[in-house]
Parts: sequence; C-alpha cells; structure tokens
Amino acid sequence: MFSVTVREHLMIAHSFRGEVFGPAQRLHGATFLVDATFRRPELDSDNIVVDIGLATRELNAVVSRFNYRNLDDEAEFEGVNTSTEYLARVIADRLADRVESGALGEGARGLAGITVTLHESHIAWASYERTL
Repeated sequence: MFSVTVREHLMIAHSFRGEVFGPAQRLHGATFLVDATFRRPELDSDNIVVDIGLATRELNAVVSRFNYRNLDDEAEFEGVNTSTEYLARVIADRLADRVESGALGEGARGLAGITVTLHESHIAWASYERTL
C-alpha cells in the first residue's frame, strides 16, 4: 500500500460535558497538528498516490473552517463533545467528500482510504481511518 501525508494545523476552543473530562469541562484551547494520509494499493498513471498540492489545498480548506473558532458556538457541533477522535473523523469525512467530488483530481478517485491524525502534543494523538 502506498501513502502520501500532508500536514496542516488547527487552533480551536471548546469544552466538554461529562465527569470523565475533569477540568476540560471548562472552556479551553487546543492546538493540533493535522496529518491527512491518503492510501492506494497501486500508483496512478502518473506514478503518484495523490497530487500533493491539491491534497494540501483541500486539507487547508477543510481545517480552515474550524480554525480560530470556539466549537461550542458552532451549530453543527451543538450537544457534541468535540474530542480529538471525533474531530479526526469529521476532517476525514470531509476530505472523502472532496475526493468524491473530484476536488483532488480524477486520479484521486483511485484512493483506497484516508487516515486523519490530530496531534495534541508530542506525546498524545488520535486518528480516524476510513475507506473510500
């Protein structure tokens, strides 16, 4: 399996509901490094996994929708604990939508999967992996 990873960053504010979150129940900030890994079993006719420029552009477009926002104020996240794991899935699903719409080029339609990893720190991160 071949893969290409592109990176972006994301800065948000949010809070959680539930005792399991302890002090994170209060409003707090988070800064993530966001890695999007695109996979396919064989290279396309240009011998690439995906156009890196298009993948970078589309990851930026997805992430910029949330950057510098308080997710507690976003209607789409009302009543949702926007955990690192949950946000990784949201980003992966939105990238998948962009692959399906052709925004990453026709060659990207041969992708087999996407993994999005949000790095909270140098010692903790979470990922979501999905097929296409």
